[in-house]
Amino acid sequence: MSHLIPDLTGQKPLISLVVPVYNEEDNISLFYTAVIAVIEPLASLYDFEFVFTDNHSADRTPDLLKDLAKQDKRVRAFRFSRNFGYQRSILTAYLRCNGDAAIQLDCDLQDPPELIPVFIEKWLQGSDVVYGIRTSRLESSRWTVARKIFYWLVDFLSEDPIPRDAGDFRLISRRVIEELRRVGDPKPYLRGTIATLGFTQTGISYSRRARVVGASKFSFYDNIMLALDGIINQSVVPLRMATYVGAGVALLTVLASVGYIVAYYSVGFRAPAGFTTLTVLILGSLGINALMLGVIGEYLGRMYLQMKNKSLSIVERELHEE
Repeated sequence: MSHLIPDLTGQKPLISLVVPVYNEEDNISLFYTAVIAVIEPLASLYDFEFVFTDNHSADRTPDLLKDLAKQDKRVRAFRFSRNFGYQRSILTAYLRCNGDAAIQLDCDLQDPPELIPVFIEKWLQGSDVVYGIRTSRLESSRWTVARKIFYWLVDFLSEDPIPRDAGDFRLISRRVIEELRRVGDPKPYLRGTIATLGFTQTGISYSRRARVVGASKFSFYDNIMLALDGIINQSVVPLRMATYVGAGVALLTVLASVGYIVAYYSVGFRAPAGFTTLTVLILGSLGINALMLGVIGEYLGRMYLQMKNKSLSIVERELHEE
């Protein structure tokens, strides 16, 4: 299936701008103004729509989205019945958009809307996925190092190559969206899932900006859980590691036993009865068992959630219809 190309005499390609939001009342107007300035010069070539997914904001975000939808008929906004999380919010927006391609943007303007024409151009040249690669970002060195370690670890453990330093700022084509519709993952990790779908994928380097106003809604716990989802969703290597560690401990135990027996009969070695030694061995064994059971439990937990077949998200209200 070939990509659509601009046709001034026929139907123009529709580009969906999908925007997950949560308590962004200070950013919505700034975001909309900045994006409009970028897409208006492209209006002769493309049609655009905005698809906002509100993760049950507690501030004036839903009211502002409702007003925005009345002002601009291209705006559609869906309010969830509760906070379903960032990744689910993005995926819901993808599945509800109507575009021939969709571009995910954050409302805080850290990812530059000025790259929208570049993403579209790469899509027209044949790329089904165009993703942003963060060459720099305004944050503490501690977070920068932690993110680099995380991206390296996910890529190292994954059975498929995962782009490093790439977030959720991307364009995906309609056929990628349809493939995502078939993914029944209750805890999606879209960066990895989209990377493993294949197709032609192109990276665009950019410098990530600081937030214009407000603070990040991602807590330390949220980042840890995202990292855990990224590792668990992309690889069965931790399960294999559990097997390898268990086999290694068993082998060391056998070798130590054989060595002790040989020393006992050859040189008359007598190991002193030591409470500390026994305690360390017992606690070490229990710790390894607990670690391995925890890894297995993470996978079983995800299987359990998938078997329950719960909704990806629940739309409480369609704000653009009110």
